[in-house]
Amino acid sequence: MRIACAFDHAGFPLKPLVLETVRSLGHEAIDLGTNSTDPVDYPDTARDGADAVLGGQADRSVVVCGSGAGVAVAACKFPGIRATCAHDTYTAHQAVEHDDVNVLCLGARVIGPALAAEVIAAYLRAEFSGEERHVRRLGKIDAIEREFSR
Repeated sequence: MRIACAFDHAGFPLKPLVLETVRSLGHEAIDLGTNSTDPVDYPDTARDGADAVLGGQADRSVVVCGSGAGVAVAACKFPGIRATCAHDTYTAHQAVEHDDVNVLCLGARVIGPALAAEVIAAYLRAEFSGEERHVRRLGKIDAIEREFSR
């Protein structure tokens, strides 16, 4: 898979690990920056990760800020993006298997490097189950998104 990887200034310290982990699992890592700890607004980082998926440049994204929460909130504003903040392996794989999540959000100030690598691996190894109950629930989410789209 092609995995877009985007970081704000707080997420930057985790960047080398994220890129290395994605590549070590046999995926193409697309580096969307940032390239320093100079301040970057997390909504812009979330946009970069979401746009890569929506535009077809990436199959999924990993987006990192300080807590993971900000980029998750921002990424979920893009129609067609299903983002989650996951700091454990169960959430990382279950969110893909049940909710077809396409953007993983991590908090560099929350998760350590060893666990971050395990979480990314769980996310990238997971596949959407396609089970009827999950398809039905995603249909309801899509309906909500359409109802409130301008």
